[in-house]
Amino acid sequence: MQQQWPSFTVVEHPLIQHKLSLMRDRNTSTAEFRRLLREISLLLAYEATRELPLAATEIDTPLERASFPLLAGKKLCLVSILRAGGGILDGMLDLLPSARVGHIGIYRDPRTLQAIEYYLKLPDDLAERDVILVDPMLATGNSAVAAILRLKELAARSIKFVCLVAAPEGVAKVSNVFPDVSIVAAALDRCLDAHGYILPGLGDAGDRLFGTK
Repeated sequence: MQQQWPSFTVVEHPLIQHKLSLMRDRNTSTAEFRRLLREISLLLAYEATRELPLAATEIDTPLERASFPLLAGKKLCLVSILRAGGGILDGMLDLLPSARVGHIGIYRDPRTLQAIEYYLKLPDDLAERDVILVDPMLATGNSAVAAILRLKELAARSIKFVCLVAAPEGVAKVSNVFPDVSIVAAALDRCLDAHGYILPGLGDAGDRLFGTK
Protein backbone atom coordinates (compact mmCIF):
# COMPACT_ATOMS: atom_id res chain seq x y z
CA MET A 1 0.00 0.00 0.00
CA GLN A 2 2.85 2.38 0.80
CA GLN A 3 4.04 2.21 -2.82
CA GLN A 4 0.95 4.19 -3.88
CA TRP A 5 2.51 7.26 -2.31
CA PRO A 6 6.19 7.79 -3.19
CA SER A 7 6.50 10.61 -0.65
CA PHE A 8 5.23 8.47 2.27
CA THR A 9 7.61 6.64 4.63
CA VAL A 10 6.86 4.34 7.56
CA VAL A 11 9.78 4.19 10.02
CA GLU A 12 9.92 0.52 10.98
CA HIS A 13 12.69 0.74 13.58
CA PRO A 14 12.06 -1.85 16.34
CA LEU A 15 12.26 0.73 19.14
CA ILE A 16 9.64 2.92 17.48
CA GLN A 17 7.31 -0.01 16.85
CA HIS A 18 7.68 -1.29 20.43
CA LYS A 19 7.01 2.10 22.00
CA LEU A 20 4.06 2.78 19.69
CA SER A 21 2.48 -0.55 20.65
CA LEU A 22 2.70 0.47 24.31
CA MET A 23 1.04 3.79 23.47
CA ARG A 24 -1.86 1.98 21.79
CA ASP A 25 -2.69 0.10 24.99
CA ARG A 26 -5.77 1.69 26.58
CA ASN A 27 -4.32 0.96 30.04
CA THR A 28 -1.19 3.06 29.45
CA SER A 29 -1.22 6.00 31.88
CA THR A 30 -1.12 9.64 30.83
CA ALA A 31 2.40 10.03 32.21
CA GLU A 32 3.64 6.96 30.36
CA PHE A 33 1.88 7.98 27.14
CA ARG A 34 3.56 11.39 27.35
CA ARG A 35 6.99 9.85 27.96
CA LEU A 36 6.66 7.36 25.11
CA LEU A 37 5.52 10.06 22.69
CA ARG A 38 8.56 12.18 23.53
CA GLU A 39 10.90 9.21 23.00
CA ILE A 40 9.32 8.20 19.68
CA SER A 41 9.40 11.81 18.48
CA LEU A 42 13.15 12.00 18.98
CA LEU A 43 13.58 8.83 16.94
CA LEU A 44 11.26 10.11 14.18
CA ALA A 45 13.34 13.28 14.04
CA TYR A 46 16.32 11.20 12.89
CA GLU A 47 14.36 10.11 9.82
CA ALA A 48 12.89 13.54 9.15
CA THR A 49 16.36 15.14 9.15
CA ARG A 50 18.11 12.40 7.19
CA GLU A 51 18.64 14.66 4.15
CA LEU A 52 20.16 17.65 5.93
CA PRO A 53 23.33 18.60 4.04
CA LEU A 54 26.79 18.51 5.58
CA ALA A 55 29.82 20.64 4.84
CA ALA A 56 33.46 19.96 5.66
CA THR A 57 34.74 22.24 8.41
CA GLU A 58 38.21 22.62 9.91
CA ILE A 59 38.28 21.63 13.59
CA ASP A 60 41.15 21.48 16.09
CA THR A 61 41.04 18.18 17.98
CA PRO A 62 43.27 17.74 21.06
CA LEU A 63 45.87 16.19 18.72
CA GLU A 64 45.64 17.92 15.35
CA ARG A 65 43.62 20.06 12.97
CA ALA A 66 41.43 18.19 10.48
CA SER A 67 38.30 18.50 8.35
CA PHE A 68 35.03 17.11 9.69
CA PRO A 69 31.36 17.27 8.63
CA LEU A 70 29.00 19.78 10.23
CA LEU A 71 25.48 20.76 9.26
CA ALA A 72 25.66 23.21 6.38
CA GLY A 73 23.76 26.05 8.02
CA LYS A 74 20.33 24.95 6.85
CA LYS A 75 17.65 26.71 8.89
CA LEU A 76 14.91 24.55 10.41
CA CYS A 77 11.51 25.41 11.81
CA LEU A 78 9.41 22.93 13.77
CA VAL A 79 5.69 23.69 13.48
CA SER A 80 3.19 22.05 15.81
CA ILE A 81 -0.49 21.60 15.01
CA LEU A 82 -2.15 22.37 18.34
CA ARG A 83 -2.86 20.88 20.66
CA ALA A 84 -1.51 17.33 20.38
CA GLY A 85 1.40 18.30 18.14
CA GLY A 86 3.16 19.67 21.20
CA GLY A 87 3.92 16.14 22.35
CA ILE A 88 6.00 15.49 19.23
CA LEU A 89 7.50 18.97 19.30
CA ASP A 90 9.03 18.41 22.76
CA GLY A 91 10.86 15.26 21.65
CA MET A 92 12.17 16.85 18.47
CA LEU A 93 13.48 19.87 20.33
CA ASP A 94 15.61 17.52 22.44
CA LEU A 95 17.44 16.65 19.22
CA LEU A 96 17.12 20.03 17.46
CA PRO A 97 17.36 22.61 20.27
CA SER A 98 18.30 25.49 17.96
CA ALA A 99 15.33 25.07 15.62
CA ARG A 100 12.75 27.85 15.47
CA VAL A 101 9.23 26.90 16.56
CA GLY A 102 5.82 27.79 15.16
CA HIS A 103 2.26 26.86 16.13
CA ILE A 104 -0.92 26.44 14.12
CA GLY A 105 -4.13 26.01 16.08
CA ILE A 106 -6.62 23.84 14.20
CA TYR A 107 -9.62 21.91 15.45
CA ARG A 108 -11.82 19.46 13.59
CA ASP A 109 -15.53 20.26 13.38
CA PRO A 110 -17.20 17.12 14.83
CA ARG A 111 -20.07 17.30 12.33
CA THR A 112 -18.30 18.09 9.07
CA LEU A 113 -14.78 16.86 10.02
CA GLN A 114 -13.46 20.02 8.34
CA ALA A 115 -10.44 21.87 9.76
CA ILE A 116 -11.01 25.25 11.42
CA GLU A 117 -8.03 27.47 12.21
CA TYR A 118 -8.08 29.46 15.46
CA TYR A 119 -4.42 30.39 16.04
CA LEU A 120 -1.30 31.08 13.97
CA LYS A 121 2.18 32.09 15.14
CA LEU A 122 5.16 31.43 12.87
CA PRO A 123 8.67 32.89 12.43
CA ASP A 124 8.80 35.94 10.17
CA ASP A 125 11.56 34.43 8.00
CA LEU A 126 9.68 31.24 7.09
CA ALA A 127 10.68 31.64 3.44
CA GLU A 128 14.29 30.99 4.51
CA ARG A 129 13.47 27.84 6.51
CA ASP A 130 12.72 24.17 5.98
CA VAL A 131 9.65 23.20 7.98
CA ILE A 132 8.91 19.97 9.83
CA LEU A 133 5.18 20.02 10.56
CA VAL A 134 4.11 17.69 13.38
CA ASP A 135 0.84 16.16 14.58
CA PRO A 136 0.40 12.71 16.16
CA MET A 137 -2.46 11.57 13.91
CA LEU A 138 -3.02 11.84 10.16
CA ALA A 139 -6.68 10.83 9.92
CA THR A 140 -8.88 12.57 7.32
CA GLY A 141 -5.95 14.76 6.31
CA ASN A 142 -8.06 17.92 6.55
CA SER A 143 -6.02 19.50 9.35
CA ALA A 144 -2.72 18.62 7.70
CA VAL A 145 -3.84 20.05 4.35
CA ALA A 146 -5.03 23.28 6.02
CA ALA A 147 -1.73 23.66 7.89
CA ILE A 148 0.40 22.91 4.83
CA LEU A 149 -1.60 25.43 2.79
CA ARG A 150 -0.82 28.08 5.39
CA LEU A 151 2.89 27.24 5.29
CA LYS A 152 2.90 27.40 1.50
CA GLU A 153 1.12 30.76 1.55
CA LEU A 154 4.05 32.01 3.63
CA ALA A 155 6.52 30.45 1.15
CA ALA A 156 8.19 27.92 3.44
CA ARG A 157 11.32 26.67 1.67
CA SER A 158 10.31 23.02 2.08
CA ILE A 159 7.79 21.06 4.18
CA LYS A 160 7.81 17.61 5.75
CA PHE A 161 4.92 16.22 7.75
CA VAL A 162 5.71 13.90 10.67
CA CYS A 163 3.08 11.90 12.56
CA LEU A 164 2.77 8.82 14.72
CA VAL A 165 -0.15 7.02 13.09
CA ALA A 166 -1.60 7.59 9.63
CA ALA A 167 -4.74 6.34 7.92
CA PRO A 168 -4.71 5.55 4.19
CA GLU A 169 -7.40 8.19 3.64
CA GLY A 170 -5.25 10.92 5.17
CA VAL A 171 -2.07 9.91 3.38
CA ALA A 172 -3.93 9.84 0.06
CA LYS A 173 -5.43 13.29 0.61
CA VAL A 174 -2.18 15.00 1.58
CA SER A 175 -0.25 13.22 -1.19
CA ASN A 176 -2.82 14.14 -3.83
CA VAL A 177 -3.05 17.80 -2.82
CA PHE A 178 0.65 18.30 -2.03
CA PRO A 179 2.73 15.62 -3.80
CA ASP A 180 5.92 17.56 -2.97
CA VAL A 181 5.39 17.20 0.81
CA SER A 182 7.10 14.17 2.34
CA ILE A 183 5.18 12.31 5.05
CA VAL A 184 7.00 10.36 7.78
CA ALA A 185 4.96 8.10 10.08
CA ALA A 186 5.53 5.38 12.66
CA ALA A 187 2.59 3.33 11.35
CA LEU A 188 -0.02 3.09 8.61
CA ASP A 189 -3.23 1.78 10.15
CA ARG A 190 -6.24 0.14 8.51
CA CYS A 191 -8.87 2.84 7.97
CA LEU A 192 -11.08 5.54 9.49
CA ASP A 193 -14.34 4.90 11.32
CA ALA A 194 -17.57 6.83 10.69
CA HIS A 195 -16.41 9.59 13.06
CA GLY A 196 -13.03 10.07 11.40
CA TYR A 197 -10.97 8.22 14.01
CA ILE A 198 -8.14 5.92 12.95
CA LEU A 199 -8.64 2.17 13.39
CA PRO A 200 -7.11 0.46 15.27
CA GLY A 201 -5.30 3.68 16.21
CA LEU A 202 -4.63 4.75 19.79
CA GLY A 203 -7.65 6.92 20.59
CA ASP A 204 -7.61 10.71 20.74
CA ALA A 205 -3.92 11.60 21.06
CA GLY A 206 -4.63 14.99 22.63
CA ASP A 207 -6.93 13.57 25.29
CA ARG A 208 -4.46 10.81 26.14
CA LEU A 209 -1.52 13.22 26.18
CA PHE A 210 -3.18 15.75 28.50
CA GLY A 211 -5.47 13.42 30.45
CA THR A 212 -8.64 15.27 29.43
CA LYS A 213 -10.73 12.10 29.09
